Amino acid sequence: MTLASPSFPASDDEIRRNELAAFVRSRRERITPESVGLISARRRRTPGLRREEVAQLAGVGVTWYTWLEQGRDINASAQVLDAIARTLRFDETERSHLFTLAGTADGNTSPTKCAQLTPAVELVLERLEPYPALAVNARFDILDYNRVWLSAFPRLESLPREDRNCLWLIFTCPGWRRTVLDWDEAASRMVAQFRASMAEHVAEPAWKGLVARLNRSSPEFAEMWARHDIRGPENSIKRIQHPLVGLLRLSYTYLWLDPGLGTRIVTYTPADKRTAAKLESLQRTLDADGVVVA
Repeated sequence: MTLASPSFPASDDEIRRNELAAFVRSRRERITPESVGLISARRRRTPGLRREEVAQLAGVGVTWYTWLEQGRDINASAQVLDAIARTLRFDETERSHLFTLAGTADGNTSPTKCAQLTPAVELVLERLEPYPALAVNARFDILDYNRVWLSAFPRLESLPREDRNCLWLIFTCPGWRRTVLDWDEAASRMVAQFRASMAEHVAEPAWKGLVARLNRSSPEFAEMWARHDIRGPENSIKRIQHPLVGLLRLSYTYLWLDPGLGTRIVTYTPADKRTAAKLESLQRTLDADGVVVA
C-alpha cells in the first residue's frame, strides 16, 4: 500500500507568489498582439500575448518570465518589474499591485501623488470643527488641515512646502516642541511609525532625503532612528499646550483615505469636558476674528 504524501499549507510567500503569477498571467492574456505592434497569426492557442513575446518586449529571459508566471521563488528587481509593467501597459494601480506582490519597492513612484486630495476631503476637514483635524500621508507630509488645528501651529503657512512635515517639525521647530507635550513619547512614536512605513518606500528619494535631512539636523532623531524601533498606527491621547486656550487633552484617531499611500485624516476629539469647552470657545474666537492669531 502506498502512503499519500502529507500536504502542508502554503506559506505566506507561496500564496503571494501564486497571486503574483495569476495577476501577471491575467494581464498578459488581455493584451492583443496588434496593440504592441506584433503581427498576429491566424490561429493562436494562447489568448493575448505569448510568454516569449512578453519576455522579448520586456527584455527579460523567457525562462525567468515563465518561472514568474509559475509562481517560482525568484528575485524580481525594480527594473525588471518596471519593464513588465510597461510592456503589459499597467496603470498606476496595477503597477503598485505588481510591486507590492513582488515585495519590491517602486523607485519610480511619484511623490506628488501623495499630495493629491479631493475637494471632499477639504470639506470634511472643515465640517469636523470645532475639533482639530489634518490630512497627512505615510511620510507625515501635511497635506491639509482645518482652522482649529492650524491655530495650535499658526506659523505653519509661512514655511516652505518641503518643511511642512510633522516629523521634520517636531524635531527642528522649537514652537512644536513647546506645543506638543510628552515630547519624547510623541517623537519616538512618530519615528517608529515612519520606519515601519518606509519599508515599502526604501528606494524612494523623498523618503531617503527626509531621513538624511533629519539625521543632519537633529541628533535626537539620529539616536531614535538608530534604534530601529517600529510601530503601527495607533489611537491614543495627546496633550497640547495651545497658544490661545492652554492645555488640551485630545483623543486622536485615523480616517483612512488611501491605505496604499498611507494617506489619512487625523482627527482630535476632546478627552475630557474641560477640553471640549475650550474647543468650543476656540472656534467662537476664530469665527469672530476670521483669522488665526499667533
